[in-house]
Amino acid sequence: CALPSRRLALRSSTAARTATARSLFGRRPCRTAYRHDYSRRTGRRGGTRRRKYMKIISYLRPVKQKQEPMKHAYVFPGQGAQAVGMGKDLYDAVPRARELFERANEILGFRITDIMFAGTDEELKQTRVTQPAVFLHSVVLAEALGVRPDATAGHSLGEFSALVVAGALSFEDGLRLVAKRAAAMQQACEAQPGAMAAILGLEDGTVEQTCYAIDGVVVAANYNCPGQLVISGASEAVDAACERLKAAGARRALRLPVGGAFHSPLMEPARQELQRAIEEAPFRTPACPVYQNVDAEPHTDPATIKANLIAQLTAPVRWTQIVKRMLADGITEFTELGPGSVLQGLIRKVDPQAVVESKSTL
Repeated sequence: CALPSRRLALRSSTAARTATARSLFGRRPCRTAYRHDYSRRTGRRGGTRRRKYMKIISYLRPVKQKQEPMKHAYVFPGQGAQAVGMGKDLYDAVPRARELFERANEILGFRITDIMFAGTDEELKQTRVTQPAVFLHSVVLAEALGVRPDATAGHSLGEFSALVVAGALSFEDGLRLVAKRAAAMQQACEAQPGAMAAILGLEDGTVEQTCYAIDGVVVAANYNCPGQLVISGASEAVDAACERLKAAGARRALRLPVGGAFHSPLMEPARQELQRAIEEAPFRTPACPVYQNVDAEPHTDPATIKANLIAQLTAPVRWTQIVKRMLADGITEFTELGPGSVLQGLIRKVDPQAVVESKSTL
């Protein structure tokens, strides 16, 4: 039987070469398989022609794809996630955590740890206590775990935790700003009481249009997840909006147990009070992007971060948009740090396939 010509050997099809190697070795083709295939076809053991042959069919070898590194975001809850006893295990078990808690007691001028660890629910619900308490639990837990995030974000108050963990603010400066924020918001609530309500089961656009048509101050305040939007404003306007939204098909329109209209124009006095403190605080370039509430965009420029933080009190929390943007930017894992697991649930409602966990302890 005549040996195949050089032209014929070089023109043999990809499928034929692959099938030959698989029939000889019973597995994926490899260089050894092609070397034996060449010898079988030509009767030659090697040399220049074999090298050319090997070069031609080398593209058949599988190429290992470089695996992209996982991108891990840490997210932080806001007011409402608090619970008596939060942080006590960290205080008892981690010397660095105890040091930070005691430093917080000094900065605040009262022993917030006594209320956090063994106070009553009513004591912990006070805005001047709640906000620094939730901030402390989140930031101290992140420090105890030694997290190194690829990105951070926080829901409302949680944005301050996100900025500290990302390195844009020191622990001390972050705590002082949170304490100032809490006091300013409490004063605004007392000067002009307002209300908030959770609207379930409607498109965001329907809620926005209904609020716009109401006489009085009522606006979309928290875009928590698809089908869940919180409205905020004057009590009468919020009640009127709830009635219209129920008529429009809302599954629920539920008043929330808060004393103020957070993230609405009624917080303007608090925004002005906090603005001065934020402008004076030393911000740094964070080690990773921080996705901010007002625009759901990642930021690292200190001046932009400051401006967004000032605007936050009277602007809506765009949590749904933040989660979607993080996923679009390649975030593959989320970890919620702090009391409760509210954000874990919201993230899963935005994307049921998201990899997300909550940690409230070590």
